Amino acid sequence: MDALIPASEFRWIMPEIMLTGFALVLLIIGGFTKGHVASKISGVICVVGSLFALYFTVNLWGTNLDIFNQLYTVDNYGTFFKGLFVVILILVAIVSLQYADREEIGSGEYYSLLMFGVLGMMIMTSSHHFITIFIGLEVMSLSIYVLCGLLRNNIASVEASLKYFLLGAFATGFLLYGMAMIYGATGIIDVVELKKYFLMKQPFSAAMLVIGLGFLIVGFGFKIASVPFHMWTPDVYQGAPTSITAYMATGVKAAAFGALIRVFFTAFIPFQFGWSEIIWILAVLTMCVGNITALVQRDIKRMLAYSSIAHAGYILVAFITGDRAQASSMLYYLMVYSFMNIGAFTAVIMLQKKGDNGSDLDSFAGLGARHPFIALCMSIFLLSLAGVPPLAGFMGKFYVFSTAVKAHYYWLAIIGFLNSVVAAYYYLRVMMYMYFKEPIGESEAADRAPQYGLVMLICIWALLHMGIFPKVFVVMAQKAVGIFS
Repeated sequence: MDALIPASEFRWIMPEIMLTGFALVLLIIGGFTKGHVASKISGVICVVGSLFALYFTVNLWGTNLDIFNQLYTVDNYGTFFKGLFVVILILVAIVSLQYADREEIGSGEYYSLLMFGVLGMMIMTSSHHFITIFIGLEVMSLSIYVLCGLLRNNIASVEASLKYFLLGAFATGFLLYGMAMIYGATGIIDVVELKKYFLMKQPFSAAMLVIGLGFLIVGFGFKIASVPFHMWTPDVYQGAPTSITAYMATGVKAAAFGALIRVFFTAFIPFQFGWSEIIWILAVLTMCVGNITALVQRDIKRMLAYSSIAHAGYILVAFITGDRAQASSMLYYLMVYSFMNIGAFTAVIMLQKKGDNGSDLDSFAGLGARHPFIALCMSIFLLSLAGVPPLAGFMGKFYVFSTAVKAHYYWLAIIGFLNSVVAAYYYLRVMMYMYFKEPIGESEAADRAPQYGLVMLICIWALLHMGIFPKVFVVMAQKAVGIFS
């Protein structure tokens, strides 16, 4: 390995450089300025920096090379996820222009941590080297731990931060130990080299390799919130600032799936190890537990948390097929899922009062009469989550379940469809409250900041466009997973 890295290679990581540079600037600003004006300025700087990062990300499309002594990869797969992460960052930052200022949860440090979190997500999904993946995971996780507890005067927020930190550290230990055991069994820490190793030798010839793979599944299972590694999700999603809940539900989950897909579809899925039965069980449990538990929730954030768990199960349905040609369905689903959830959490933010991080179902009663625009937008997001055409949520589930059918996992597709029917109940229940239930008590005024409306309209446009004209996005996802063929 050559210790000298050519300076020319840094031009391939311009999105990461932009995020790092603007994040450091925001930290400096946060150290010298406070108040409402500083919060607005910091938010604008974050959005501008994110737009620069998006510009450089788009320019990377079509590039395929390894840099920094094969520790980092620039390819369509990584570029796809980089673009998704930056779009999520932009939408959350726009929402935060009003929300972070309203809740007084910091200025420079808040937006800086958002950008550092996305930096970690990019690193996670842009490498086939275990060490680099782990570094990205830690950069992302450390940012999220702090962001969850920024509502310092809210016990639930502090509890969410502590709970996520403790359980996250535990899960990270499993992931790291799994990587170490795979290295101990094979002497290899690069996923591409692992694939070559398995081509030459009998996979799973060592018990240490089997245990290491099991630990990898546990570590990634925690990050994607699959059952039975999901227990942290509802409490953390409910207690964290709602903008951060949206950020976690979309960016963190997409990053975890991005790294999981790259690792397994490169090294493990091409070989029949017999572990697919474990993933089959996890997919079924994740869908069923997520949806059944969501049925009894009266807090919208907790309901969406369990919904997020169920959606992880839907993605695992496509994951288990091991069909690299059909892996694009997972990437398409992650795109759709991100817009659905950011839009839904934005609607929740609009109905929350300053200092109130709750989202009781009763607060949505009569919303159709009190705030018709919010009710209409929320209805679209809920219908998309339920998988109603022509919204993109329907196409996402169609592609995922079709992948299972093509791979002859008929029962898995049937269970997924039945779970979608169950999920429709708790999504439609919220709509019933909005349009057919009288408000309970005095009607609360909604936060009508234009930033919220802009983000919801962007999400609605994306869901309609991806639902009616999915081919453009499916082709993009297919080009991204072309590295696995």
